[in-house]
Amino acid sequence: MVTSYLRFEPDASFGVISSNSNLLWLPQPSSSSASAGQVIVGALESVMIWDIKKGEKVHKWNEIDIKVEVSCIAKHDDDIFAVGYSDGSIRVWDAKTGSIIVSFNGHKTTISSLKFDPSGTRLASGSRDSNIIVWDLISEVGLYRLRGHKDQITGLEFIASTGDDVEMAVNEDMAASNWLISTSKDGFIKLWDLASQHCIETHVAHRGECWALTLNNDVCMTAGGESELKVWQLNVKNGADGNRLKVQGVLLRQNKERAAGIAFHPSAPFVACHGADRAVEVWRIRSAEEVKKSVNRKLRRRKERLAAKGEEASEKDILEDITEHDVTEIYVPYVIVRTPARVRSMDWAFTTPDFQKKDTLQIVVSLSSNCVELYNITVPQQHKKSSPPPEYNRLYALDLPGHRTDVRSLALSSDDKMLATASNGSLKVWNVKTTNCIRTFDCGYALCSTFLPGDSILVVGTKSGQIEMFDVASSALLDTIDAHDGALWSLQVSPDGKSLVTGSADKSVKFWNFRIVQEEIPGTRRTIPRMKLQHTRTLELTDDVLSLRQSPDGKYIAVSLLDNTIKVFFVDTLKFFLNLYGHKLPVLSMDISHDSKLLISCSADKNIKIWGLDFGDCHRSIFAHQESIMAIQFEPNSHYFFSASKDRLIKYWDGDKFENIQKLDGHHSEIWAIAIANSGEFVVSAAHDRSIRIWQQTDDPIFLEEEREKELEELYESTLISSLDGPERSGEKESDEVTTAAAGKQTVETLVAGERIVEALDLGVTDIELLEEHDIMKKNNPNAAPPSRNAVFVALDNIAAERYVLDVLEKIKASQLQDALLLLPFEKVLSLLRFINIWAEKGWNITLASRILFFLIRLYHRQIITNEIMRPMLSSVREHLRGAIQRQKDELGYNIAGLKYIRRAYDEGHTKDFLDEEDYKKEEERGLKKRVFTTI
Repeated sequence: MVTSYLRFEPDASFGVISSNSNLLWLPQPSSSSASAGQVIVGALESVMIWDIKKGEKVHKWNEIDIKVEVSCIAKHDDDIFAVGYSDGSIRVWDAKTGSIIVSFNGHKTTISSLKFDPSGTRLASGSRDSNIIVWDLISEVGLYRLRGHKDQITGLEFIASTGDDVEMAVNEDMAASNWLISTSKDGFIKLWDLASQHCIETHVAHRGECWALTLNNDVCMTAGGESELKVWQLNVKNGADGNRLKVQGVLLRQNKERAAGIAFHPSAPFVACHGADRAVEVWRIRSAEEVKKSVNRKLRRRKERLAAKGEEASEKDILEDITEHDVTEIYVPYVIVRTPARVRSMDWAFTTPDFQKKDTLQIVVSLSSNCVELYNITVPQQHKKSSPPPEYNRLYALDLPGHRTDVRSLALSSDDKMLATASNGSLKVWNVKTTNCIRTFDCGYALCSTFLPGDSILVVGTKSGQIEMFDVASSALLDTIDAHDGALWSLQVSPDGKSLVTGSADKSVKFWNFRIVQEEIPGTRRTIPRMKLQHTRTLELTDDVLSLRQSPDGKYIAVSLLDNTIKVFFVDTLKFFLNLYGHKLPVLSMDISHDSKLLISCSADKNIKIWGLDFGDCHRSIFAHQESIMAIQFEPNSHYFFSASKDRLIKYWDGDKFENIQKLDGHHSEIWAIAIANSGEFVVSAAHDRSIRIWQQTDDPIFLEEEREKELEELYESTLISSLDGPERSGEKESDEVTTAAAGKQTVETLVAGERIVEALDLGVTDIELLEEHDIMKKNNPNAAPPSRNAVFVALDNIAAERYVLDVLEKIKASQLQDALLLLPFEKVLSLLRFINIWAEKGWNITLASRILFFLIRLYHRQIITNEIMRPMLSSVREHLRGAIQRQKDELGYNIAGLKYIRRAYDEGHTKDFLDEEDYKKEEERGLKKRVFTTI
């Protein structure tokens, strides 16, 4: 009989406030006056929206099939957001519904930059593969791919063109997408003409890498790998020397590390820049009057200094290095905001468009320590040189819903309702059901932790060898015990719940009894009971203790040592019982089954060994993971167990049959710890990516043969896609010779869609030929029996073949249609053109038929023009298609005219013109004739 197991599925992920993507500020919503504003950040594979004032999660955008990390976010009008992922995919989200509008696949590597055009109809994306793709959000297709850079794209900006350059534009919004500026780590800044799809200017932006780009009207600023910012003057109309981009000057940053981000304030004269350090530098942009005063002051001082020395200099010589166009005169350092950790991303926090009503600047930063902070900078009414530097303070901070450092230990309460997570400096208690943080404690460098019986006290073992006891109910530190001289790597409550065992790097195992002591309250005669730990026994060993476990029957204690061995002792007498050796590197974790018969151990040598505790024999050694295995634990009341490794995988095993049941893939970094619920219904894991994940047991059965087949299919699909797409061409000659290319990438979805189209065409052509033969037979024999059609058509209520093929094509996403059509052989293209002719004749979905027709003609132009047999068919398609398009055009024009008429009628009844009373009286007086008196 085939054994089946129950599947574990990802249920919840929490603990991450912000990850490696950029941060965006959302202004205060008009409906909520209590909110200071919201922050949108990437949190691994999810997009999180936080209320910065309340510290609460407002929304979380995520799909089950998304397992890659968010790398870049861009917004349009606070409702539409484009999110780039580390696998090169882009998804456009609707903020109101929290759903995906459209998905794009065109890049091969991580998305590094995204930018909407002002109208929101186009999206430009840059990636680490050095390509730029412009996407059309209306038709949901990639327009073209721009090649020219040699390294990762770091900045993109659309430019609004004016004058003669907007002849091809329909309106002002579309004119904004005629030009595109891009920067890359190759050190170049490029200006692209999107009408011709070519790069028209290339400049060396920095000597090394160019890391950031920002645009404010006609001023462009770039940040390089060194401590300099370069200011560019932009003139879309051709300049006097033929260059549209001109270097205006260079600003030097105080911090010497590379810049990572730069941004102009949307309404105030300020610009901010941050690097890979713990500071954000803010510059103030002087007005024209201030610049003129500063230049005149410097000129006057220069003349006075020369006159004092008795030297004479002409006005021209003095003006050589003091001009009003010097960027150091326009941009002056204002303040440096110091942060407690490295800045990952920043954005201006603006709550009102009228900046002058508020005497403060606000800047929001995402830090590498998994927190988001909002800083307030004071702005004086007048900026004087003698005035002290402006003050700043941290207004709000998002830090409670996550740890600052890696979670190194997990512990579940006996009822599985509370989860304790311990890291370097903090201990947090979470509600498992709601995933809310209910307690936060300050602790040392935690390495292990556990709940004591009753779930009211938490015990933490630290790197300094201390045992810290916390009361969950009162949120207080009860006691700190100097238990060991070295790092306390492992601790466990005894099976009877009356004692605690600790193992340390000082080569000792210590036993502690729980004792209730009556402590006197200071200043009173009253006493209160307190829990204390009483040291009873010590087991001295020859090497550092890395892990220890007591058997559930309380008979044995197993200790893993730094010499790669596991030693088993009797608990009562501490006499040596077994020596388990076989691992080539130290054993990092182990566990004993509920019946005290099996011991499992995992090691840095990537192996899991299953031992028998009766004779100490090794039942099986399994090469389990590709990296060091950090944690291993039995499922309650069974011989199934889980293992977690640095290879980012959690594996579910059968300890009796030595089979791998399931792989749990979801973490983005090394996994440090796991904890299994006492009920066995879920597993909790913590990793270097600072995420805490819950894996819930479902009713879906697992059969091992099906799992192995599924793994082979995934491996085949990944190799198939890579073979279709070919190797990365970021450094090949093709990218040097060809500056534009088609925007697309083959994925599993496009392969499946292509197969569906081929299958539908085969069924449709066969059915049409069958019906044509029946029509011929019916002419000779009117009583001929109807043909037996394919079961697919019969099941769909005898649907027509042309309707069936059209339904298949309509179900394919618009963003995947072109890539799916690329998979068709030419003979299937001929069949598809036959169906397009039928659709055009009947007027079915002319938009889709036209789109498919134009793409196929562009793709197979040479084959089509050399095939004379296709000429009658193409002529028929042209005739039918032109008629259908003309009918749609007439209908569209009629509808637009009707809407304009309704709009005019509405405006006449609902709008009033404002008239100024004084102006109205003046107009009346002008019309009156003045009385003339004759003089006698």
